Amino acid sequence: MKLLPPGAGDRERFLQNCIHCGKCAESCRFDAIKLTKGLDPLTAGTPYIDPKKAPCFLCMHCGPACPTGAISALEQKDADMGTAFLNKDQCFTYMGAVLCRTCFEKCPMRNTAIVLKNGTYPEITDDCVGCGVCHYVCPQHAITLISREQLQAKVRSEA
Repeated sequence: MKLLPPGAGDRERFLQNCIHCGKCAESCRFDAIKLTKGLDPLTAGTPYIDPKKAPCFLCMHCGPACPTGAISALEQKDADMGTAFLNKDQCFTYMGAVLCRTCFEKCPMRNTAIVLKNGTYPEITDDCVGCGVCHYVCPQHAITLISREQLQAKVRSEA
């Protein structure tokens, strides 16, 4: 799955405004933003994040680096790249195997996007912005990430 960088918003609007300059990727100190390869003039050179390889740590440097506003400068809480879902049947803590807090400890929005229910059990809240860090670090692969586009398509199909 590929995510648009934080602040990209709607894919169509983003693609209309992105000039494929790569400044967002240069600004990413975690090397999470990659540029699309290929010959399609609409998408070649556009940025994406593959959270399985390198999630977005929400440093938020990409928005200010974008010369066209295709990526807006935002606060972390407004990143809106997608959302994460925890499969409690696979989570070490819920299974009672070990007390694992990896997703909680690594979340850039700890105590906001992920909270600990009863001080122990991780819960992903509606404040999750879909950065992918929890998905990337979970040793049990118990967290699924859904991109903003996938989430919007699901909502449309259920309407």
